[in-house]
Order: sequence, then structure tokens, then C-alpha cells
Amino acid sequence: MRFLHAAALSLCLLNGAALAQPAQPQNQQQRAAPAPSPAPKALPPDSVTQHTLTLPDGGVLAFTATAGSIRLSNRDSGAPVADIAYIAFEIKTDDPARRPVTFAMNGGPGYASAWLNLGALGPWRLPMDEAGARPSASPALSGNPESWLPFTDLVFLDPAGTGYSQIHGGDDVRKSLWSVNGDIDSLATTIRRWVEDRGRGASPKYIAGESYGGFRAPKIAHRLQVDQGVGVNGLVLVSPVLDFARSQSRRSLFDHVARLPSYAAAHRGLGRTLSRADIADVESYARGAFLTDLMAGLKDEAALGRLNARVPEVTGLPRELVARHAGRVPMDVFVDEFRRADKRVVSIYDALVTGLDPSPYGQGPGAQDQMRLGLHAPIIQAMVGLYRDRLDWFPKDGRYFFQNEQAGRQWDWGDRSRQEAVRDFTSVMALDPDMRTLIAHGLTDLVTPYFETQMVLDQMPPIGDPARMRFEVYAGGHMFYSREDSRKKFRDDARAMMGR
Repeated sequence: MRFLHAAALSLCLLNGAALAQPAQPQNQQQRAAPAPSPAPKALPPDSVTQHTLTLPDGGVLAFTATAGSIRLSNRDSGAPVADIAYIAFEIKTDDPARRPVTFAMNGGPGYASAWLNLGALGPWRLPMDEAGARPSASPALSGNPESWLPFTDLVFLDPAGTGYSQIHGGDDVRKSLWSVNGDIDSLATTIRRWVEDRGRGASPKYIAGESYGGFRAPKIAHRLQVDQGVGVNGLVLVSPVLDFARSQSRRSLFDHVARLPSYAAAHRGLGRTLSRADIADVESYARGAFLTDLMAGLKDEAALGRLNARVPEVTGLPRELVARHAGRVPMDVFVDEFRRADKRVVSIYDALVTGLDPSPYGQGPGAQDQMRLGLHAPIIQAMVGLYRDRLDWFPKDGRYFFQNEQAGRQWDWGDRSRQEAVRDFTSVMALDPDMRTLIAHGLTDLVTPYFETQMVLDQMPPIGDPARMRFEVYAGGHMFYSREDSRKKFRDDARAMMGR
């Protein structure tokens, strides 16, 4: 769930400048051009189907589903750049200008939007709890009583190369689309196109992004505001990374500070449900005495003694293990050791979800992450079945890429340690005093710990009315919505943020 070089090319592709071929030196022998890659087969025409959803109060909600794609082209040449696949769920109303619409996407980079679609927001849901996180689990869908459809239309976007979305052109096009700025350009353009095609320019518009999608969302909103001419009313950032600087520095003391409360939540949450209030003392320790002792360094025996006494109490790890790491417990060590006595390995996406350890007695193959990879097969087959059986839109010769590993490996970050969305976030909030934001995290998420976002927010200045930004932390991990109570609270908080 994972610039400038690709940014210039993205503008060529989406804003219309011509692509120049590099000149060959006169004394260089001409080489035969490589055979072009076969062109992707055309996606089916958009399919519109009618459905109903039974609500918790017994009522029935009728809605329209549209599965299709939006083609992005080079403005000058007209050459296709990409077909961005989407699924839209809409409620018919006499006044669409008052009906909100939320554009949702996941992260990676390289993931399609199925996590948010089938896990939390959409009208159908796939169980994503620990029992469902195994490849042989049933992909059968059921109605989602916590769907956001009663208070907002939903458009799920699959970035280029994910889901059934296709990339047209050669390596230059792919490199552009698989870059920080090129990705933002393509998604902002897709949103503008959808809004204008559907005549929804006056509707309240929201962007929901999970993980890297939470990094995307403020950037897309800013691009829409200042370049594409589309206003955005609010953001929903789900388990976001707002600043990659901390995670890219192995020597960063703040990395240890950020994860310590989530380690504590895993330790104290065994066998019971926690709230953030249950680890308030650990948050105070992390930003206070813990950070002070870390900064004292490895030569301060008194500081090391305090760390090696307190951190085992907080995390449940053996004291000798903590001492071996001088109170600085890396995430991979916690994952391997927290449940070693049970021959289990915890998920970095939810430290209360475990998988069998394939090497419990020593070195061997590393464990696959149970919460993430255990759900891949059920989600893929659920999405294929949804497209084929309910939405009547099925590219028979295509493959549904829930995760495109090639995109993740080839992503053009520029200087990754300099990538952040904080400036875009503060810019969109300052530019529009009516902009509202909900930031949501899970307590036991180790990959994007909630306390990291708290530290980022603490360093942001107040921008307008502080009530227009909410920061909520729920029981669960990265995909906290896998838990029913957290999913309900998330829905209610989103509804309140949208004023519905």
C-alpha cells in the first residue's frame, strides 16, 4: 500500500505538449527499433445496471451502478494514454446539485480500489476480519449495512495499471503514469472528466484515499482546485502517510516514537477491545521520557537502563530482547518476536492479526503478511464476480490487477525522502475555508502508525476553524474497517463530516 522527472512528461501526456524523440549522434549506427508492445484490447462500453440495498432500519435503497472507463489522451496528437476503469454507485434525485459524490481510491502505489469498495464504503461487502484473511476464504459478497451510499454517491477509481485500467503507449507513458506527479495528474483529470460528463459540477465533492491514497488525496484536491477548475468540499484520509521523510530514515528516532503506542496497543489489546484513551499514558511516555532517553544516545548507561526497564512493560517483549536493541525495537523484530511463544507472526497491517510462522525455530522463509496477502485471493475473485455477475461489465481477455507489483517496483518517486503531502494539505485547507477533513487511523497499524500522523498534525499551524478537521483513531489496524464497530463509527464520522 507505497518526481520531477516524470512530472514534466505527465504534463506532455495530459496537457498536450508533443513528445520529442532523442536525436541520434551522426556517427552512431542506427539500431532496429524494438517491436512495439501489443496494444491493450478495448475495454467494454460502459454498463449501467439497477440494484437495491436493504438498510439496517429495514428500508430499501434503490441505486444505479455504472461500470466503465474514462480514456485519457494526448491533447495534441489524440493518442490514447490510459483507460481508467471506475465503478460508480449513484442515487437518483430530483436535485443532484445537493447530492454529494465521493471519489475513492486505495494506495500501494499499485493497488486497485477494492479495499475501500468491498471493505467499507460500497453497497456490497466482503468479510475482511481475521477469519476471512486466508486465500481459500469464500469470495461471496453480502449487502453492506454500513455503506456510505445513503448519504453520498460513490465513484471508485483504479489508477493506471490497476484493476482493469489500461496503459497505452510505450515505456515513456508508463513511467509518467507510474510517478508521483503523473499519477496525480491522471487521477485529477479523471475526476474532472467524470464530474463534467455527469453534470455534477455543483454537487458537493469529496476525495477518500487510503494509505498511499491518503497521500494522493490532498495533492489531487490541490490539483483540482488550482489547475483543473474543480472545487473539493472535503477529504477523508484513511491510514495515510502524509510525510515520507520519517519512514525513509533508518536512524530516525521519531520512527521509534511513532510506533511505540501501536506496540502498546497490541500488547494491551490481546483479548479485549481498546480505545485510544487506554494507551494515553504510552503516548505521553513516547513524546516525553522515551524520546528524551533515545536522544541521550547509546553511551548514556542511565538512559539505556530506563529504556530497557520501561519498553518491555509497554510492549510485552522480553527484557533481554529489548536490551539487545537498546530500547529501539524495529518493526520487523516486533513482528517476529511478539507472538513467538505461540509460533505466530503478527501482521504489520494489524498487530492483533497473526499468521502461522513458517520458521518458528530459526532462520527460514519469512512469513507472508496474513492481513494483507491472506485477503488477496478472496478480494480478487469477489471483484471479478462483481463485475461479471452484477455489473455486467467484464473484459474477458483482461486480468484484474488488484495489486500490480510491477507498478510498485517501478514507481518513480524522485527523492522519496522528500515526498510529503503536508504542504498540499495546508494549501487546500487555507485556500477554501469551507474545506473539511476526516483523518482516520487504526490503533494497531504498524505500517502507518496513527501516532506518526498525530506528530505531523501537531506541527501544523491552526488554519481557520479547528472544528473542520477531525482526527479519529479506531480499534483495529490499517484496514480498521474490517471490524464491525470501527466500520460503523467510521461511517458515522464521515456522515457527520459531510453534514448529512
